[in-house]
Amino acid sequence: MKKPSLTILGCHSSIPTDKFHPTSQILEMKNFQFLIDCGEGTQMQLRKAKIKLNKIIHIFISHLHGDHFFGLIGLLSTFHLLGREKSVIIYAPKGLKEIIDIHFKWSYTKIKYVIEHKELSSQKIEKIIDNKKIEVFSIPLKHRIYTNGFLFKEKPNARKLNMEEIKKISSIKIKDYNNLKLGKDFQMNDGKVIPNSQLTFDPPKIFSYAFCSDTSFYLPITKYIKDVDLLYHESTFLKIEEARAMKTGHSTAIQAAYIAKKAKVKKLLLGHYSNRFPNTKDFEKEAKEIFFNVEASEDLKKYYL
Repeated sequence: MKKPSLTILGCHSSIPTDKFHPTSQILEMKNFQFLIDCGEGTQMQLRKAKIKLNKIIHIFISHLHGDHFFGLIGLLSTFHLLGREKSVIIYAPKGLKEIIDIHFKWSYTKIKYVIEHKELSSQKIEKIIDNKKIEVFSIPLKHRIYTNGFLFKEKPNARKLNMEEIKKISSIKIKDYNNLKLGKDFQMNDGKVIPNSQLTFDPPKIFSYAFCSDTSFYLPITKYIKDVDLLYHESTFLKIEEARAMKTGHSTAIQAAYIAKKAKVKKLLLGHYSNRFPNTKDFEKEAKEIFFNVEASEDLKKYYL
């Protein structure tokens, strides 16, 4: 199983330029390929990153400001033109379905695949995906309009059988393997118990990722993202523009660092930079005053959890 990775397609805010692309990213985890936000130009960035479009099934849209979804209708149209048959599931605030439906209605386009809309409206954390490999939660953020972050958590893997040790014990049969994988000890016919740790190896580490953009400085989210391996948190402004951050419902790099420190995350990725600050390393420098393991994200760069 490949180690989970995050490819940043765009990490700037508002107006796209020839150098800066609005929010969009691909999370690869447990053989899933999750598209998180879909700002203008996402299709081109997906191609540059060599992401296979047909592997994108789950799409998460944090909120209905254009720099987070203006690329979506174009992407859905491309799916149609390429003859896609697999369904797409979109997790987004109420209203996006209406926007998409109006576009296809008035462009007289009857798409060939099913779009399943999972409309989000809860003001509390909500589990929106739950399968054998992974669970995903929506996290309420504090912005000018209804906005969610997303938390992705791998589920524990089964323990690996230590066949060299198992073969030494003739009473262990194939039918016992599943219980061993689940971590159960083995009891011999004479009542002796062989600890599971002697018969199996620890499973691979499980990973977690949290996406929090856009939001004001909002401490309540720390209880939801505690101890995650990687946190992407918006840092639209530097400290000098803290008043503007508060007014517009955004955060500074230092505030993002406070969130990371309070939540005890392993690593912090900054993003959603205002174009008024062209040197993204300035964000990293300020955040490091509070939280050491921080990096200013870059377009088309891949980060491993």
